Amino acid sequence: MSARPETGGSGGDDGDRTPGAVNHEEHEESVPSEEGGERLRRPLPEPVRARVVEYGSDVLGGMRSSDLPPVLRRVAKFEPRRRARLAGPQIAAQLENDHGFRSKVAARVEQVWPELAEGMRAGVVPPAADPVAVAASAYLLRPKGWPEIIEGVHEELERQTSAREVDEAAEALDDVRRRLEETQQGHQAELERLRGQIGEQRTEIAELRRKVHSERQRARRAVAEAERVVSETTDRRHENESQVSALEVENRRLRSRLADAEAQVENARRAVRTGRNADEARLRVLLDVLVDASHGLRRELALPTSLDSPADLVAEAQEEHRRVSLGGLPDDAPGLLEHLLTVPRVHLLLDGYNVTKTGYGTLPLADQRARLLSSLEGLASRTKAEITCVFDGADVEAPPVTPSRRVRVLFSAPGEIADTLIVRLVRAEPPGRPIAVVTSDKEIVSTVRRAGARAVPSTVFLRHLESHS
Repeated sequence: MSARPETGGSGGDDGDRTPGAVNHEEHEESVPSEEGGERLRRPLPEPVRARVVEYGSDVLGGMRSSDLPPVLRRVAKFEPRRRARLAGPQIAAQLENDHGFRSKVAARVEQVWPELAEGMRAGVVPPAADPVAVAASAYLLRPKGWPEIIEGVHEELERQTSAREVDEAAEALDDVRRRLEETQQGHQAELERLRGQIGEQRTEIAELRRKVHSERQRARRAVAEAERVVSETTDRRHENESQVSALEVENRRLRSRLADAEAQVENARRAVRTGRNADEARLRVLLDVLVDASHGLRRELALPTSLDSPADLVAEAQEEHRRVSLGGLPDDAPGLLEHLLTVPRVHLLLDGYNVTKTGYGTLPLADQRARLLSSLEGLASRTKAEITCVFDGADVEAPPVTPSRRVRVLFSAPGEIADTLIVRLVRAEPPGRPIAVVTSDKEIVSTVRRAGARAVPSTVFLRHLESHS
């Protein structure tokens, strides 16, 4: 039980119920009590009822289990505030109907506040005491005239509630007035702002009207000027049409004269060709006789068809032992391939799959071949170089034959790889033939270099194709 009678108790939450608790109406203490012939004329005020329940809950926790009312034994083990919150209706009903339980609670009140209990039994209510505590104590102690004490407290609480409501209403009214004044001031400021905007818009409208009038005058002048130009254009078109007609007549006359001149020229040419054909025929007969005579003499004398000088024989022997140099530029030089393709009679050999897998290896093999051969067609038509592309034949049962007039496509035979076929092609070329092999395979590079061919990396070749695509 609270030791401060001026402190108000917490009101019970009647929506919460303990398991198995009996449902009662919210104000079960309003049942008339005929004890001593005195009873309440109306239910206890809610603050007084909550305080009575709080006192009963405090006493309930300190009672022995044998003295506990059967209805409240289940909630006696709860914490006091929880008892008051969950079993408030049951505690209030027990205090009203169980004189013994109420007496225990009244004895606790009298023990905690002896002066208050003594004054109430003497018919004197301390004026400074909490009205709620006084009403709760009167309800539990039930001195003579206790209903009048509770009724007086009821009226005092109603007066306090009314006064509080009046104060709240006054505060609400003041707040409404304040907000109304603020709204009026805001409306006035907004009105002034709108009036200023209206003035500015009127000024702008007047300026726009002046501009519209000026533009209308300019439009009228432009229309008049356009009509004048249209009239002049019409006159000029008629004049041009007449001039064109005259020119066409003159053109037809000149064409007629040109046709006559061309006919005369053609007749003259025909006459010249006739005379020249006769002279050429006589000259051709004479030449044929001389050629036949020279052939007869060559056969009679057994002369060779051509005569070589000693210097020519030495140069020929020297040429057979060397090839055309394709060096001079490093392998990663940007203009390497352009330089190689300008060499006369160069033969360009490609390691097909090495090039395609370097540039677009994610495509299927058939698509790789098609893409590379398409690029080679353009390169061959642009450079006129001899190009041979070699693929491994192991991935196809019957190597497809791509008809092409510019690019030779070869597939290695079964049991043979493209590297071997490329080396055989290099070695099959005659001495002195310039050869370039496009591959990044180090083994092929070293082999073809020993055979006298120039190796071109696949990346350099692909960059060249991209730059010319």
